[in-house]
Amino acid sequence: MPGPIVLRDPEEVRRICDEARASGKRVGLVPTMGALHEGHLALVHEARRRSDFVVVTIFVNPTQFGPNEDLARYPRDLEGDLQKLHEADVVFAPDVAAMYPPGDETRVRAAGLAAHLCGPHRPVHFEGVATVVTKLFAIVGASTAVFGKKDFQQLAIIRRLVTDLFLPVSVVGHPIVREADGLAMSSRNAYLSADDRVRALSLSRGLSAAARAFGEGERRAGTLRGLVHAEVERAATSIDYVTLADVDTLTPIDEASLVGKRALLAIACRIGGTRLIDNLVLGEDPPPHAQP
Repeated sequence: MPGPIVLRDPEEVRRICDEARASGKRVGLVPTMGALHEGHLALVHEARRRSDFVVVTIFVNPTQFGPNEDLARYPRDLEGDLQKLHEADVVFAPDVAAMYPPGDETRVRAAGLAAHLCGPHRPVHFEGVATVVTKLFAIVGASTAVFGKKDFQQLAIIRRLVTDLFLPVSVVGHPIVREADGLAMSSRNAYLSADDRVRALSLSRGLSAAARAFGEGERRAGTLRGLVHAEVERAATSIDYVTLADVDTLTPIDEASLVGKRALLAIACRIGGTRLIDNLVLGEDPPPHAQP
């Protein structure tokens, strides 16, 4: 079975997408940084379900990494990735100079939605994400773009920029894809030692405890957050945040408040040297971890 066409020139990608639309095809887009796993492939499958011509981008974007983050060691396996992309028509795998040409200076700033959660801990991250995603949307053009809900804050920011900049893109959020034991799939899971992998289950266990309590009628914000924090604190090397937030604005909910019909529970912590994130929307998502 032939694999996808691999392109590195933005103008070639623009041309082939224009041709697809001109022939009556719906274009789907899945932006990734490569090191693909089953979670990414679920996004590609969803793009295929919703469209006729699927573009997957593989680009480790330097502007979304801070100076002490893992840009240099971020896992890269283009050949392995290409072997997995049976449902893609085109893979766009540019080099940095193609995406950030000489003299590049324009950035897309994320404001309110980046003020909490990962924003304070990764101060350049969301500007880098918003900038590269805007570039990809400009190259691919009118399309349906599929993103994972594991990066819930990223998804919210991308939806906002599409609305604010009048971009001809429909953004679809795909549910988190998890391992059988509840761990959210992530390219960074490859960094985990065997012991770290076991400790990483504290994230899904904590979210599950809160989801079950919510399902049983618990609405005290401090109690729900505390159930997650207690699990994560026992296993994490360090915690950036365990936050209960408004689903739409991502503003933290005061611990003395009562939660309404929906609320976001989000975690960022380090297990060993690996930064992991996970989340769950109370009132929408089922517990990710089996009942102990």
